Order: sequence, then C-alpha cells, then structure tokens
Amino acid sequence: MAIEEITKLVEESVTSEVFGVWFLIGAALVFFMQAGFAMVETGFTRAKNAGNIIMKNLMDFCIGTVVFVLLGFSLMMAEDYVLGIFGVPNLEILTDFGAFLKGGNAPSFVFNLVFCATAATIVSGSMAERTKFVSYCIYSGVISLFVYPIEAGWVWNSQGWLAQLGFHDFAGSAAIHSVGGITALIGAIMVGPRLGKYVKDKAGKVKKINAIPGHSITLGALGCFILWFGWYGFNGAAAWDSNSLASIFVTTTIAPAVATCTTMLYTWFKNGKPDVSMCLNGSLAGLVGVTAGCDAVDALGSAIIGIVSGILVVVVVEVLDLKLHIDDPVGAVGVHLANGVWGTLAVGLLANPDAPAGLEGLFYTGSFKLLAIQTLGILAILAWTVVTMTLTFFIIKKTVGLRVSKEEEIKGLDSTEHGLPSAYADFLPAVESLDYGYEEAVNVTGNVPVAEAVSVKKMPTFDDGTPKLTKVEIICKESRFEALKAAMMDIGITGMTVSHVLGCGVQKGKPEYYRGVQVEANLLPKIQVDIVVSKVPVRSVIDTAKKVLYTGHIGDGKIFVYDVENVVKVRTGEEGYDALQDVE
Repeated sequence: MAIEEITKLVEESVTSEVFGVWFLIGAALVFFMQAGFAMVETGFTRAKNAGNIIMKNLMDFCIGTVVFVLLGFSLMMAEDYVLGIFGVPNLEILTDFGAFLKGGNAPSFVFNLVFCATAATIVSGSMAERTKFVSYCIYSGVISLFVYPIEAGWVWNSQGWLAQLGFHDFAGSAAIHSVGGITALIGAIMVGPRLGKYVKDKAGKVKKINAIPGHSITLGALGCFILWFGWYGFNGAAAWDSNSLASIFVTTTIAPAVATCTTMLYTWFKNGKPDVSMCLNGSLAGLVGVTAGCDAVDALGSAIIGIVSGILVVVVVEVLDLKLHIDDPVGAVGVHLANGVWGTLAVGLLANPDAPAGLEGLFYTGSFKLLAIQTLGILAILAWTVVTMTLTFFIIKKTVGLRVSKEEEIKGLDSTEHGLPSAYADFLPAVESLDYGYEEAVNVTGNVPVAEAVSVKKMPTFDDGTPKLTKVEIICKESRFEALKAAMMDIGITGMTVSHVLGCGVQKGKPEYYRGVQVEANLLPKIQVDIVVSKVPVRSVIDTAKKVLYTGHIGDGKIFVYDVENVVKVRTGEEGYDALQDVE
C-alpha cells in the first residue's frame, strides 16, 4: 500500500475519532438545554409555581430515560424495522450490553435520549401553573415511550419511510419541536386557561383578557442564553466534517440573531416599545426555524428563516391569546410548533445546492420535489402526534384528572403539589420559625422594663390632657422620596415608616403591553411615608411635604391626616407623647 493511501486512512481514522467525541460533547450540550428550558419556563410563570416547574423539567428527563431504555430506543433505531414504521423491540441494551456497545449503538442512544427529553419538556411551559404533577409524569412518559421514538425513527432511521423518501430534518424542527409544540397546543386546550386569565360575561363570552407577567424576566433571559449555547450542540453534533460543522454554526447564529432583531422592531412598532419577553421568544423561534435546514441553507437563507420566525412567533402568540383564548404562558406553541413547521418547509424552499447537504430548494432550482416531500413529512408527523396525544390527554382527564383544583391553583403548585412553601426560601410568605439561639434574651413585663438601662419619665394616659397625636400619610413619586426624607429631618421629624406601594389617581397610569396583551395600567409604583407627630406641628409637616413634592404634574401625590389614639414604645413602655421623643 502506498504511503499516500496509508496517510489518508490514518487521517480519516483520526477525523472519525474526533467527530465521534464531538458527537458525545454535542449530546452533553443538548442535555444542558434542560436547564435552559427550566429557566425560561420558571421565569415566564409566577413564583408560587417555580419549584413545580423545576421538578417537572427534572422528571421529564429522568422518566424519559427509563422508558427510552425499556422500549423507546428499540422502537426508533432497532435494525429489524417493520414496513419503515417502527423497530422491533429487542432490549439489547439490557440483555447484551457488550453487543450493544460493539454495534456502535451507545452514542446514538445517548444523543436520541437527550433529543427525546427536549420534545417532552416543551409541553411543560404551555400547561404550567394548573396541571397535576402526576398527570405531567404520565404524558411525559408517553411522549418518550411511543410518540417521539416512532416518528423520529421515520426521519432518522435509514429504514424509516420518510428517510427513504428523502425527507430532510437535520436536527429536529419537525421530529422534536413540532411534536413538542403540537402537544403543547393540545394540552393547553384540554387543561384550559389559568384562573383570571380570561374574564367572561354572563353569556360566557370573553370580555377581558388579563396579562399575567412572569415573575423573573432575568431567569427567562438566562434560560434563553443557555438554550442558544446548547443549540450549537443540538444542530452541530451530527456534522460529518469541519466544513459542515462551520456552516451549521454560521446558520445557527444568523437565524436567531435576525429573528430577535425582527421581533424587537415588530413589537416596537406595534406596541410603542420593544417587548423583552417576546424578543427572548424571538431568539428561540429563530433557532427552532433553522434547525431542520441548518446544514442545507446558506447565510441568506438562514437570515430569511430568521425574519419569518421573528414575525411568526409574535403573530401566533397573540392570535392564540387574543383571538382563540388559548393560554400558553411561555409561548411554546408560537416558538416550537409554528416555527418547527416553518423550518421544515423552509428546507424545501431555501435549501442551497452549494451548502453541505447539497439539497435542491425551490428558490434555487425551481423544483417542487423537496418541498412536496417536506410537506408530506411534517403533516404525517403532526397527524401521528395529534392522534396519540389527544387520546393520552383524554384518558388522563377521565381517570386521574388533568387539572388541579381552583384552591390549589390559587395557592400555587409549589405548596399544594410538593409541600414547598416557596422556591425562594428567603421570601417565604410566612413568619420565619428558625431558632437563632436567643433564649437568654430578657423579657419585658408590666409597664416598666425589667432591664434598668432606660429610665422612664412618665406613663401618660389620654384622659389627662396629653398632647394630641396625629398620623400623616404621604403618597409620592419614587423619585421625590430622598428630597422628602431630608426635608422631614430638617423640621425635626426623627422617625418614619417607608413602603413601596402600587396605586393610582385620576390619571390611571398609561397602557403597557406584556406579550401583546395590555397590562392593567391603573396601578403605578409609589412611595408611602407614614409619620406620627406630636411635638412638630402637623401644618408644618404638610406644608413642607407640599413644597418638596410639588411639580405641577399629575401624580405628584396625596397627603392624608389621621387622629392617633395612642403610641407605645416597646423598648421602654412609654406611651403617647413621650413614646415619640428621642432619648436625650
């Protein structure tokens, strides 16, 4: 054998080993996307359900692993494939692990498992905040056991009937995202909207739509960045050489970036301000859209995919909410279903023969063949998912039940489903019960403290002509608080209670939008300052506050004056006038 041939074989062997390792690294990146989905779904929902969201994202992977080992992988990738539809289960992974490894099945198992978990976790967001945890576990298992393995086998098993036709879904716009998205739509319809989302009149017609903002846009953004990062493995893991990998990284970067810019401009023009949460959805929509053809489109094609995705996600989210009244808290249907379908069809339109996949799209060759195959494939995958998951949700609804009770939903699923008072322990809505070791503290009893550190001058009552006590309550703009505080100190006010509050006056705020739905605009952030005075003249407090807070614009604030019956200083036992005075 010539030295050139030997060198070529060595290079091919090394390249094969390198890309084999990259394939497994890509699988690890896809697994890390579970964290991204968890953060997006948690941030876009309310804090009282955060623990429940995290638990569901944890369990869909763990349950999915169990059922994928038992049956799912065999249905998808078994060598004995029946009529191009499903594999014959052989349980080789459990019965003959050595043969399983020698057959080269281990990398495929790991990679398809993390893909399967992605399809399952998409559903969580659309049904968040009102679905029973046990019901989620059941339908998550069904997706991983039957739904994903069979339709994914059509696409990625070389014996699958769609693969035989030439259907192209490189990384799963159809096989993963469309499946998760259509299941999310079915689930959202069958479980119904969250309480308070749609207000109906006596005839049952929706007369008002309420925005229910997520509790942490920061978590949502973190999840979006994690998903984008993981998507390089999602799309690129199956690359067969460095040229195709580089091309996939380029298209996987361009599409979401263009989609995000498009969403920003679209919502900015439409609502007067760019919508943060919708822009995060726009990034994910662009990623979903380019997934099927990341190896088949060029830079221009990926940009076109991004433009359409950026508009499509907003339109679908708003149509579902405003027109069809389907409650999808995180926009899973708009991101995954709409753009999964679009991305699949985009291959038939925008595939460039010069791209690594070498496919012939309509816009480059004038041939409708690939577009027809893509259309048939996506319709078949959606039909299979609709039938199986509608039946699954129907059975669950009639047996264990799909939705929690109204009382449980109002309290939040963290406490009612998991016994978790709050996912944010430092912000528990209850009095803290920790023992900090203060058993030695001196207790005060009677009118005079046991501790003699403070001398008590007198204990006045309110039938002996003691000075009048008055509470002055000031509501003002946040920006004027520091000036108000300084002015109060200057006139001798030594104590005040300050609170952040929400309120409204005659102006009723101004309209803002969250995901296309107008937020109740009659509550604006204000500062409430409570002062109880006796020595300082009340009129002096009022006049000073008016002078400091006045700007001449609506929203300057209000001042309320109340009589106070008594004041008691806990530390000394002093009451009335003396309780308000500083220690000299």
